[in-house]
Amino acid sequence: MKARLRVSAALAAGSLLLSALVTGPSAVAVAPETMTEAFTRAAGAYEVPRDLLVTLAYAETRLDGHGGEPSASGGYGVMHLVSNPTTQTLERAATLTNQPVAALKTDDAANITGGAAVLRAYADDLGLDATARKDLGRWYRALAKYGNAASPEVARLYADTVYDLLAQGVTAQTPDGETVTVPPQSVRPDRGAYASARDLNRSATAAAGSVDYPSARWVPAHPSNYAVANRPTSAAIDRIVIHVTQGSYAGAISWFQNGPRPNPTSAHYVIRSSDGDVTQMVKEKNRAFHAGSFNNRSIGIEHEGYVSNPSWFTDSMYRASAALVRNIAGRYNIPKNRTTIVGHHAVPGATHTDPGQHWDWNRYMQYVNAGGGGGGGGGTNPHTPQSVCGSGYRVIDQAALGTAGTVYLLYNSANRNNCVATVKKTSLGKATAVSAYLEVKGKKRVTDSGNFEYFAGPVRAIAAGKCVKWGGKAGSSAYNSPFEHCQ
Repeated sequence: MKARLRVSAALAAGSLLLSALVTGPSAVAVAPETMTEAFTRAAGAYEVPRDLLVTLAYAETRLDGHGGEPSASGGYGVMHLVSNPTTQTLERAATLTNQPVAALKTDDAANITGGAAVLRAYADDLGLDATARKDLGRWYRALAKYGNAASPEVARLYADTVYDLLAQGVTAQTPDGETVTVPPQSVRPDRGAYASARDLNRSATAAAGSVDYPSARWVPAHPSNYAVANRPTSAAIDRIVIHVTQGSYAGAISWFQNGPRPNPTSAHYVIRSSDGDVTQMVKEKNRAFHAGSFNNRSIGIEHEGYVSNPSWFTDSMYRASAALVRNIAGRYNIPKNRTTIVGHHAVPGATHTDPGQHWDWNRYMQYVNAGGGGGGGGGTNPHTPQSVCGSGYRVIDQAALGTAGTVYLLYNSANRNNCVATVKKTSLGKATAVSAYLEVKGKKRVTDSGNFEYFAGPVRAIAAGKCVKWGGKAGSSAYNSPFEHCQ
């Protein structure tokens, strides 16, 4: 038997008419049995490509309406319809569909219909006619607007995420156990004016020295969302606080850029679920507003996702976050344990529950204390260069470090990033000196070094069209490449 969607009484009775857009059709809402049918109905009613609508919802919420609970930025339901002081797509959806706000918040079918209506309205604002609406690539600017981004670069990041997912295809399970799919498809997006916006998937930092962590890119939060300080001179930094965004990566970045507002919020770093991408938004010397009584003494790290859905907590995210924590802990002499590395829920006086019951603290702390490794042992290293760098990376070069290990150079054709990892062969499970580095010509060298049990890295950087130096060390052996792989 197919899992049934939650459907409002009005929809179930078939008595609610969907109001037409100026150029759109009228339609009578019929209670769909599945989420797949809800997407198909909404897409047909508003002439929005079904696969685009599903992929947008997947990028926002993994098709999870979270029982009507809002995201950190006030977004509701599968389609993340937003209601906050600066954005009211929830209210606009209510106007466009003649559905009550309460239904749009809690009813999956109503919410999907509302998202389709808002996206179609944006397409109409852009002048997309019936022919253009059939072209997936022409919806780019409407998607960018749907993300409610505070800057063009984040709007581009948001829309690019949807198109990247379209290229990969989507297979997702809803909370009711239904599987919803979108086949992989190659689409050339028409970015329009967004083509000139900074590409946050391609550029590492806005300016040399702008970040505290070399593997991060710099996207500053709104000045009202943090306090200028001079830490650790003005106050010691002795805690690292782990958060979950309760929203998407691009959404969290945009929310921290948005201000001023009644409840200013920010974090020093935000990490993406799919590949562990790191964005810094507040300088570590400044006090981000993220952990109440711990703000003055801590660094805050947000992780893309929702506490109720473990699918967001990928191995790539854990590894990237652990590498960041090791770097921060090393610079401020913070012990790497659960007393100093804490969840938001453990902050005195906190009302938040993140990172929640699905956060794997055991694996995470193994990664933090083992140079990103952990588990395994004996005579075989359980880690490979691909598992260190993450999905999508392939080895393009390697160099033996005597009998102690091997340093690898990898490349990801999807995001055009290189990655270096040094994987040990001896002293497995024992913390010994290991390092890995990557230097893009014209950029500062990025290094991960320390006493690690299984490997050093990952060290990632965008290097498309640039020559790179790479190398590492294990035991008494080291490898240092010339500038090469100039592609």
